[in-house]
Amino acid sequence: MAACAAGNEALPMEREQKELNQHPSVSSLFDAARFPSPADEELLEVLAHGHNCRVERIVSTGQTTPEGQWYDQEQDEWVALLSGNAELTWKDGEKTKLKAGDWLLIPAHACHRVTYTSTEPPCVWLAFFFNDEQG
Repeated sequence: MAACAAGNEALPMEREQKELNQHPSVSSLFDAARFPSPADEELLEVLAHGHNCRVERIVSTGQTTPEGQWYDQEQDEWVALLSGNAELTWKDGEKTKLKAGDWLLIPAHACHRVTYTSTEPPCVWLAFFFNDEQG
């Protein structure tokens, strides 16, 4: 852990905050004011990103993957359902039901679809996409 710099000297870790002249702001994953209505598209926000990885917040209120479409992602995805209920369907027909607190690791190119998301409570997902450095 870096020590605080005295005076106006900024440590490299602090350069972004110093340039913005502010402290990092706090946000809520459960900010209901920004939840979509069931008729709208789901909300997808990139919360952070770096070299070959990103963190997303996804809010679904009944939205599903369109019939006949599949997610076939280039990266592994660790995803947690923080609220709501959902169901994923895999290319082989298997189904995975998720409830608040459940998480799973979806390997790259594991074809899947979101076939159900609850509207009340809304589904709040936290997804971390990354490259498997060992594979």
